[in-house]
Amino acid sequence: MAEIINMPRLSDTMEEGVVAKWLKNVGDTIEEGDILAEIETDKAVMEFESFHEGVLLHIGIQEGQSAKVDSLLAVIGDKGEDVSKLIEDASTEATAAEAKIAKEESANPKEESAIQEGTNSSNLPEGVEIITMPRLSDTMTEGTVATWLKKVGDNVSEGDILAEIETDKATMEFESFYEGSLLYIGINEGESAMVDSVLAVIGTKGTDVSGVIEEIKKGGFSKAAATSTEKQEPNKTEEKIEKKTTNVVAAPSAPSKTSDGGRIFASPLAKKIAQEKGINLAQVQGTGENGRIVKSDIENFTPSAAGNAAMPFVPSGQESSEETPNSQMRKVIARRLGESKFTAPHYYLNVEFNMDNAIAFRKQFNSIPDTKISFNDIVVKATALALKQHPQVNSQWFDDRIKKNHHVHIGVAVAVEDGLLVPVVRFANEQTLPQIGAQVKEYAGKARNKKLTPQEMEGSTFTISNLGMFGITDFTSIINQPNSAILSVGAIVQKPIVKEGQIVVGNTMKLTMACDHRTVDGATGAQFLQTLKGYIENPVTMLVS
Repeated sequence: MAEIINMPRLSDTMEEGVVAKWLKNVGDTIEEGDILAEIETDKAVMEFESFHEGVLLHIGIQEGQSAKVDSLLAVIGDKGEDVSKLIEDASTEATAAEAKIAKEESANPKEESAIQEGTNSSNLPEGVEIITMPRLSDTMTEGTVATWLKKVGDNVSEGDILAEIETDKATMEFESFYEGSLLYIGINEGESAMVDSVLAVIGTKGTDVSGVIEEIKKGGFSKAAATSTEKQEPNKTEEKIEKKTTNVVAAPSAPSKTSDGGRIFASPLAKKIAQEKGINLAQVQGTGENGRIVKSDIENFTPSAAGNAAMPFVPSGQESSEETPNSQMRKVIARRLGESKFTAPHYYLNVEFNMDNAIAFRKQFNSIPDTKISFNDIVVKATALALKQHPQVNSQWFDDRIKKNHHVHIGVAVAVEDGLLVPVVRFANEQTLPQIGAQVKEYAGKARNKKLTPQEMEGSTFTISNLGMFGITDFTSIINQPNSAILSVGAIVQKPIVKEGQIVVGNTMKLTMACDHRTVDGATGAQFLQTLKGYIENPVTMLVS
């Protein structure tokens, strides 16, 4: 069935976007996660990926053209599917909506902001504003309220921080663009909700908003709720699919009948996921219409005590486990690294450097008062200088071109409780070792406190991951796309080495570089590592480069 793709809201202040470039043509096959187009927002040009799969049947906004958020951008469906009626209906609805907005704006200009937010301003008491869950990063689809900094009844001024919102990348402060009194909180601390869900209501102190709250609980004033309602209404297409598949014999792991022969009502997608996970549908409680089992029921299913009782008795102990919901960060890490590993042809180059001179250099450098650099700072600086001499390694792959970057922005991987963040040291080749050290230390602290901003994690041209402090001697990393390579740095170890024909005790460090073979050939990667070797084994040369 055809799906309408609308102009996305890629920043919290975006009201319209420009299609900078289409990366797919009408007739192309689209997979979930494919980049459809590059969209220019009010802040940057950003990639827009598809959440659907099928064939690109229609492009609604041509390259260079601008359109309001939620305008028809494209249509994806089955090959050969007739979508003319769908396009016509969407165009008619958009025209009618624009006419209605124009009419309401001319009648009452004060309601413009509420109309732009998708709220039905005619149902709002005077002076009342609906605040929705903001989109605080380009990949954010839902957010979690980490902390409310205001409570119901508090006065709110424009610019006040209302709450801390956990996105897929970081915990960020969300400030108010309105002033008044906080009359209602729609999402409590620790709860998650889709972008554009009702977050709060602000208005004049003492205003009766009971009617507004009742409307919110019914799904009003929320674009997210409206979209969800449309998708979760009795789905005639899904019912048709089910009728078409009634003759298919279900696998034993996901039966479509209860033990007493009664029929189990479940969506085709729920059945598919249940079969893949080996879940017996008879044990799942459906939350859909008329008890129908839907996708979320399967994803949230935990085997019952009765189910566990059927397991064989283990005399040596008792099986136990613990499940925690995946954080937004963990979901994005899984998706992006999965895409990188299975789309970029990785290969690996292993080297071992003598670190005796680097150890002596660091000791002497740190003898300067108020100065302290780490071996990681030395690696970052040396890598940045080497990348300036080998721009092919400092490149990025796109379907139609290779981009060689003449600036060097080094992403430094930082481990945090929920996963991994990669803050970016910009123009690393131009910074001194103490400057690099101070910046990395500051970013690491922000990362662990979830205070990094999206701007501090964007734009890397190369990435370094260092596990040496954990005693790991060598490992391989997955490329942080669209970068072409990532350097994995191991621990410095003391071992016998051959020096001038004699076996002596020395210090070495192993490094592994993962390369994208689409942009970096083996010889190119090897030449880069030779240059890097020169800097790290003779670090004084970095001071004169």
